[in-house]
Amino acid sequence: MKKDENKKLSASEVASAGLVEAGTAQEFITGSWRSERPLWNKDKCIHCLTCWIYCPDSAISVEQGPKGTIVTGVDYNHCKGCGICAKECPDKIKALTMETERK
Repeated sequence: MKKDENKKLSASEVASAGLVEAGTAQEFITGSWRSERPLWNKDKCIHCLTCWIYCPDSAISVEQGPKGTIVTGVDYNHCKGCGICAKECPDKIKALTMETERK
């Protein structure tokens, strides 16, 4: 049975110390937490995957392309706007930049 993504957990439903089971991140949409969002420029991206490696929320979308794994965008449902992806994108490339979130 799939969990309701919009349901907020009560204090008794959250595990001790705020910990939840591994692998549950896909079940919760957390993108509404951010105040900034990364913008991905596909024309500048060299698909080095540095953003994907460093993203703590696995919010960088990738897929297998004809020449290997390529970045395809940002999963805004799970991106919390930390900016690590934009900071780690190579200085000469800057395929990811941060902008203020528009609600």
